[in-house]
Amino acid sequence: MKVYGISGLGADKRVFDYLNLNFELITIDWIIPLPSEPIESYAKRLSSIIDDSTDFCIIGVSFGGLIATEINKVLSPKKVILISSVHTKNELRSIYRRIGQLKIIRSIPANLFNPPRFIVKYIMGANNAKLLYKILDDTDLYFVKWALHELTTWKNIAYKNNVIKINRTSDKLIPPRGITKMYLIENGEHFMIVDRAQEISELINLELQ
Repeated sequence: MKVYGISGLGADKRVFDYLNLNFELITIDWIIPLPSEPIESYAKRLSSIIDDSTDFCIIGVSFGGLIATEINKVLSPKKVILISSVHTKNELRSIYRRIGQLKIIRSIPANLFNPPRFIVKYIMGANNAKLLYKILDDTDLYFVKWALHELTTWKNIAYKNNVIKINRTSDKLIPPRGITKMYLIENGEHFMIVDRAQEISELINLELQ
């Protein structure tokens, strides 16, 4: 069975390098969003990369979890595993939703979405700072701006039974919430797909066996 991996906001497929899965993992590269493209349309375009002629699953990390959730509406994966992510808009911090209601992100220049590295390291709780900084150096700030707008204005409220979450107890960005089946990594933070890769690999293998 093929497993497709969608990385997080400001991240890329390198975050999957630390996983040890018993299945073929195919990482999906981000594509350029169209001007003012809604997340639903973007996810549908991205889903064309997936071969749905055979059984498959999707792993979505952080913002990639939102994309995986939207793809789950147009394709039929066996399972969707969300890591450091959310299943519905109601699981997001209320401050994110309030920012979305103000609709101010589109008016902010893209170059302002590049905070000091030490702040990002603290928020992400990253032990592997070297990898985090390399990823940030390669990040497209226009994509970050688009993704933050879509994150804060996300509309999904539908739960689907094929979704499993792996969250962490100490995540500063996305705390564990909701009724979806969830595994909790004690003291894990937002960058745990790298820092706690072995534990996460074991949970993924357990779910997909």
